[in-house]
Amino acid sequence: MDRTPGLSVRLKLTLSYAGFLLVAGALLLAVVWVFLLRYVPEGVITPGPSNDWPRGPAPQFIPNRNDLQRAFVPRAVTAMGFLLVFGLLGGWLLAGRMLAPLTRITHATRLASTGSLSQRIRLPGHKDEFRELADAFDTMLERLEAHVTEQQRFAANASHELRTPLAVSKTILDVARTDPNRDTDEMIDRLHAVNTRAIDLTEALLLLSRADRRSFARERVDLSLAAEEATETLLPFAEKHGVTVETSGDITPTIGSQALLLQLTMNLVHNAIVHNVPGGTVRVHTEARPDASVLRVENTGYLLPPELLPTLLEPFQRGTERIRTDEQAGVGLGLAIVHSIVRAHDGTLDLTARPAGGLLVTIRLPGMPQAPYASRAH
Repeated sequence: MDRTPGLSVRLKLTLSYAGFLLVAGALLLAVVWVFLLRYVPEGVITPGPSNDWPRGPAPQFIPNRNDLQRAFVPRAVTAMGFLLVFGLLGGWLLAGRMLAPLTRITHATRLASTGSLSQRIRLPGHKDEFRELADAFDTMLERLEAHVTEQQRFAANASHELRTPLAVSKTILDVARTDPNRDTDEMIDRLHAVNTRAIDLTEALLLLSRADRRSFARERVDLSLAAEEATETLLPFAEKHGVTVETSGDITPTIGSQALLLQLTMNLVHNAIVHNVPGGTVRVHTEARPDASVLRVENTGYLLPPELLPTLLEPFQRGTERIRTDEQAGVGLGLAIVHSIVRAHDGTLDLTARPAGGLLVTIRLPGMPQAPYASRAH
């Protein structure tokens, strides 16, 4: 925003300090003047002659108000001039000292506006308004830097993931053009599979972007119904992988997007099925607590090292390094989408590695008052 030039804050503070000092000095001199006037006569008083003068003491001189004015006013003007100079110099120094933290904050802000988000103010000293502002700005820069870094990494990963199916499609088309005797049906099937994967990845990216923007209407949602719908939809997929799915819990109301919360549950159950062992189990449980609505998805599976858990929420992370088919691998955005949906609903997500293998995912969303209910179990 373009602004017309004006006085600096330091100069304004200096003038304020000097003006206050002048007013205080003028009030003090006025009090002294009024006090002196009470003891000085208004006119000239001539004392009577002394009987033994000139041998005795001379008549006493008694000043009047005119004499007081001639003596007091010049000195009062000199004192006010001294207060003005002292107020300007002292106010300039004090204002500079008081505004020094603001100068550091302004410098860091200008650096941040150029893209240098690693700059921190780290203002020393005891807590005050400037320190609180500096600490809040440092926190904002830290979060902004982490967000930008995450977005850059996400964009690089997304570009890489999208480039792979596009490159495979180009290769298939080049082979079909240069080798007319190649089996057309086989190439069409491969091209269809590659394009399906690219479409799934694009839809996942759009869903992730929608969750991050929080551009959705909020309504009452029962997590237990979402869990039932997700398990029923994925039951054939679980049977194909030899995994048993169990659901239990009570009516668990919350406020949010029906579609996004259903997608959250679908992703969790799908991941629990994919990252499992033959003959394994997936348990889905919902619970309404006084302070939150809880959704837990637990599965048997491979042992997970603790240092791997934080990376599972990052985009394009696919858990362990074991070999899987393309169908099982997915697009690597399942838990990243879950995390974004949870944050968009002001909830929390916890990952816990089971000692016997597998993962426990606990989602806590804001709850709401409810009527007495009956529990469900399948």
